[in-house]
Amino acid sequence: MTRFNYASGAPWEDIVGYSRAVKVGNIIEVTGTVAINEHNELVGADDAYAQTSFIIQKIARILEQAGAGLKDVVRTRLYVTDISRWEEYGRAHGEYFGSIKPCTTMVEVSSLIAPEYLIEIEATAILA
Repeated sequence: MTRFNYASGAPWEDIVGYSRAVKVGNIIEVTGTVAINEHNELVGADDAYAQTSFIIQKIARILEQAGAGLKDVVRTRLYVTDISRWEEYGRAHGEYFGSIKPCTTMVEVSSLIAPEYLIEIEATAILA
């Protein structure tokens, strides 16, 4: 099977050695994604709902580049720094995935790569 790597253009992709998404056959894996826009600016400071929503939109864009969409997502993994805010994360996730209902895991972590990030999301999509 052919492998396709999709980059977002972030400088740390080459430094760390990763891709925003990788597609092999009909499977697309999207790497951990935080609420940073194309200008390296945080979106939704201290707003768990806004960060989650922005991240899912960002994931949707990279999936589109790979020939997929949110409807193809079968799993999401949410890494959060404060699980007591689960309803905020969950409300945003539900707005995008409420009818799709992928397998989902939410795990509290001690920190992400920068303290202003409240959530990081990974996704797996499978094309029919």
